[in-house]
Amino acid sequence: MSHPSLDAEALYTELLQGVKTLLQSSAQPLQLAGITSGGAWLAERLQRDLGLSGAAGVISSSMHRDDFAQRGLASSAQTVLPFDVNGAHVLLVDDVLYTGRTLRAVINELFDYGRPASVKLAVLVDRGGRELPIEATVCAATVDLPAGQTLELARDDSGRLAFVLENKDD
Repeated sequence: MSHPSLDAEALYTELLQGVKTLLQSSAQPLQLAGITSGGAWLAERLQRDLGLSGAAGVISSSMHRDDFAQRGLASSAQTVLPFDVNGAHVLLVDDVLYTGRTLRAVINELFDYGRPASVKLAVLVDRGGRELPIEATVCAATVDLPAGQTLELARDDSGRLAFVLENKDD
């Protein structure tokens, strides 16, 4: 079921503008790294639309998740960072910010590759419900969803983005 008030393409335009402003105001160049899988799609598209050289990084949270024992190794892409993390100013990109637990795992993964000078976060949607003290520097929209619902980004064959809203069967 798609979420009618959440037009992922329109929100992407907002995110693009916010990241562009952030890049222009940053004293140092930012390296983009998208969190698998929705964030990786966004980072790849931002890298292209902003005319940044090289490829955006892809970062997986699977090795550092606090629920690793239940989930095991996800079939999602593994981490590929085409830049030196040491001293880099990294902009993590994700589709939905919720509890912050995925971000904690991603930051641990990032530190396995080196020590960045700074880490910022850009998200398409912040749905609240934070369990950890993490916030986005750039956020295209804030929505309030019940804990029993999940919001995921989907991408069709042409690259168009859409949100899928599902009720968890507990």
